[in-house]
Amino acid sequence: MALPTRALLPPLLLLVFVILELPLAQANNSIEPIWRGHRTPVLRRKHHPRPPFQPGPWKDAHATFYGEPDGSGTTQGACGYENVVEEGYGLQTAALSEAIFNNGQTCGACYEIKCVNADQWCKAGQQSLFVTATNLCPPNYNQPSDNGGWCNPPREHFDLSQPAFLQIAAYKAGIVPVQYRRVPCQKKGGIRFTISGNPYFTLILVTNVGGAGDVTSLKVKGDNTPNWIQMKRNWGQKWQTDVKLVGQSLSFRVAASDGRSSTSWNVAPKNWQFGQAFEGKNFK
Repeated sequence: MALPTRALLPPLLLLVFVILELPLAQANNSIEPIWRGHRTPVLRRKHHPRPPFQPGPWKDAHATFYGEPDGSGTTQGACGYENVVEEGYGLQTAALSEAIFNNGQTCGACYEIKCVNADQWCKAGQQSLFVTATNLCPPNYNQPSDNGGWCNPPREHFDLSQPAFLQIAAYKAGIVPVQYRRVPCQKKGGIRFTISGNPYFTLILVTNVGGAGDVTSLKVKGDNTPNWIQMKRNWGQKWQTDVKLVGQSLSFRVAASDGRSSTSWNVAPKNWQFGQAFEGKNFK
């Protein structure tokens, strides 16, 4: 028996209401549906990429120098770099006091430095020096912070390679007041991953990082490992894992202090060898 027309009105009105409301609800929601099959949508949030690394505020500090006129004595150090010249950093480098070094997390960061308030020692016409953090300037508690213990906490201090220091100040100055700020690292090519260790222990040195320049997290994934493996900081920018990776092609995911990450897929082939370096995707 057919139902009266008035009995069908409530369901019909409800159906019309749902159809009209659905587009409005989707328009006001930052979550967009992914349709799988023909029934239930799976919701995925829209991806909002982080902006590129920006220069930080200017701060006051002091600068000294170490090493020889040709830069010898400054090409290695607490960041784990094997040779800063061969790895692309040149001699525009600095050892940081503990207050800036941050237990090695700041390794690879880039700074703009100006010699200020010392007309007798600052070189005229030299506006800025750009350096990369590649070493630690350790504290010297046998000397006062204002007379020899320049890198004692909580002082913020840059111990520059001698060639870098001489670009902004005279040799006889020894120490000069400076202003500095963190700046984006401009790099050519991709992030480089140098593999060392043995079949039971893999050590990765990360170099040539653009953007923020530092590395706060490194993950690795072999083509036979189901999930990303979180590596641990060994020291400086050397990262370790005990997971066996020999015989697998390797992908790397680098995270920096500005919250951005860069994933390099299958940059090391299955037949990679210890001692080899591979280039991946860099930050823009």
